[in-house]
Amino acid sequence: MTVGYAPGAWDLFHVGHLNILRHAKAHCDFLIAGVVDDEMLTLAKGRPPVIPTLERAEIVRHVSYVDDIFIETQPDKLVTWRERPFDVFFKGDDWRGTLKGIELERRFAEVGVEVVYFPYTVATSSTILRRALAALETPLADPQLAIGD
Repeated sequence: MTVGYAPGAWDLFHVGHLNILRHAKAHCDFLIAGVVDDEMLTLAKGRPPVIPTLERAEIVRHVSYVDDIFIETQPDKLVTWRERPFDVFFKGDDWRGTLKGIELERRFAEVGVEVVYFPYTVATSSTILRRALAALETPLADPQLAIGD
C-alpha cells in the first residue's frame, strides 16, 4: 500500500486545494493531508490564517479523497515523516527546481520518499481570495459613487 502525504494551509478552502487532493489521491492508496497549524502559518506567512487550525482540519478531513489528517506543528517535513510515515510527498509545482524544492527532494530521497509535483492552480488561490475579501471591506472614497450619482 502506497501512503501519500499532501501538506498545506488549506485556509479559505477552494478548488485549487481540491485539485491537489484529487491528484494526490490518484497517486496513492492512502492519503494523509497535513494541516499546518496557526502558529507555523503565522511565522511562515507573517499573518495568521483566516480559519483556525481545528476548523481547517475538520474541513479537510471531510474531503472524500482524504483518508487521514495530520496537524503539523513544526516546519521540518522529515520530522513529520518520522512521526507519520509516508511513501510519496505531494507539492505544488511552484517548488519544482527551486532551492527549497531541490533540498526537499534530496532529503526525502535519503529515506526513500518520492516527491511528486502537481500544477499550481493559478486562477484561484487563498491570496487572491483574501485580496478580494479585503476589497469588499474597503469603503469607497465617495459614498455617492456607490449610489450612482
